[in-house]
Amino acid sequence: MRDLANRVRSLLRPELAALHPYHVADARGLVKLDAMENPYSWPEGMTEQWLDRLRQAAVNRYPDPSATELRSALRATAGVPDGAEILLGNGSDELIQIILMAVAGGDAVVLAPEPTFVMYRQLAVSLGLRFAGVPLRNDDFSLDMEAMRVAIRQHQPAVIFLAYPNNPTGNLFREEDVTEVLAIAPGLVVIDEAYAPFAGTSFLPRLLDHESLLVMRTLSKMGLAGLRLGYLVGAPEWIVEFDKLRLPYNINVLTQISAEYALSRSDVFDDQVKRLLGQRDYVSRQLNELPGVHAYPSRANFILFEMSLDAGRVFETLKARGILVKSFHSLLGPLHRCLRVTVGTPEENQLFLEQLSKILGR
Repeated sequence: MRDLANRVRSLLRPELAALHPYHVADARGLVKLDAMENPYSWPEGMTEQWLDRLRQAAVNRYPDPSATELRSALRATAGVPDGAEILLGNGSDELIQIILMAVAGGDAVVLAPEPTFVMYRQLAVSLGLRFAGVPLRNDDFSLDMEAMRVAIRQHQPAVIFLAYPNNPTGNLFREEDVTEVLAIAPGLVVIDEAYAPFAGTSFLPRLLDHESLLVMRTLSKMGLAGLRLGYLVGAPEWIVEFDKLRLPYNINVLTQISAEYALSRSDVFDDQVKRLLGQRDYVSRQLNELPGVHAYPSRANFILFEMSLDAGRVFETLKARGILVKSFHSLLGPLHRCLRVTVGTPEENQLFLEQLSKILGR
């Protein structure tokens, strides 16, 4: 076995030794408030109509390689500007990977403010690229523009990722700061709008005002996490090149049919978003009334909150009581006293608040 381990190390790229697989917590038997999912299922009548469409799926045939009808539906429902093109991915992760695979040179730098979505760093390192993280301001998790200017000037990044709103902090970066990054970036700027349904703002209408801007979105947060569908919007000159790296038939026939149908029922998901926004405000207010708790403002479907108690201990106690949230206690820096809770149904949110209140001794 030792010889095999040595052989593995000799054949594989050394960057892999420093990486860890993306960890997904086991949520069986728990109230799942850790992964920013929409907690609402589809109405019964809608489910039956969806199943009728799936029964007609030709699963013995390959899917439409270009997903033409699905892209048309996304163009109409998302308000994609005329003149822009769409690239579909098996979740946003595949799109991030495609962008980074296309970047020229092993010395290319990928830059992002941190803390942020971990896959920017994970995929950059796994592909042998250099990653530069620029710390956010500790007080409000806004962009530290002085540090960003220095890092951009120093590293000349090929790609800058900006999560808008940011994950895990939940805040929107100031529009003028994002606009400045677009102005001074020497390469691509990818604005990741995974939480666009909850944010109330977007850079998509301004896409073609900036030649090097790409906007990335996912259908996961609106309620289709199980389908794994993301999309990238940009000038055709970019999308045509990225499409060369897309694996054939990456969007399967069941996903195409399901997503097309779901987009035709946007009224259902819009109603669910409204309910989640109301619950987000309610949970945030309740958290801020608890002793030793500070909930940061959120424009997503989750809330990051800091505690005076040990976050790891609170996380484990909540889990023992049947509630799964996300903990950052093992990280160094400003998040080590923080937990992140996804906004769930009113019943789930109330249970979470009651148990957290008990843990805090109130």
